[in-house]
Amino acid sequence: MMLSMRTTLTIDDDLVGILKRKAREMDKPFKELVNTALRRGLAENLAMNPAPVSVRPHDFGAAPAGLDLGRLNQLVDELEVEDYLGKAANDDSAGR
Repeated sequence: MMLSMRTTLTIDDDLVGILKRKAREMDKPFKELVNTALRRGLAENLAMNPAPVSVRPHDFGAAPAGLDLGRLNQLVDELEVEDYLGKAANDDSAGR
């Protein structure tokens, strides 16, 4: 025997209409249909949220002597800007 608890639940009017219509169509009590819908929804939600994954980062060690990683990131940013501007210039000339 499954234990139950009485509670007050506020359900939007449009959902109440759908649930009542379905309960009539399926010849099932409203309460049973709501419980079934909640169980299915929760089960589907749990299936869509897999357990978290643990990732261990790899230690690449220290950067080689003389290599400034901050400057390397700046260089990457500059190259990306140049690439973007080059593509934008090509798009402008193609549209004329």
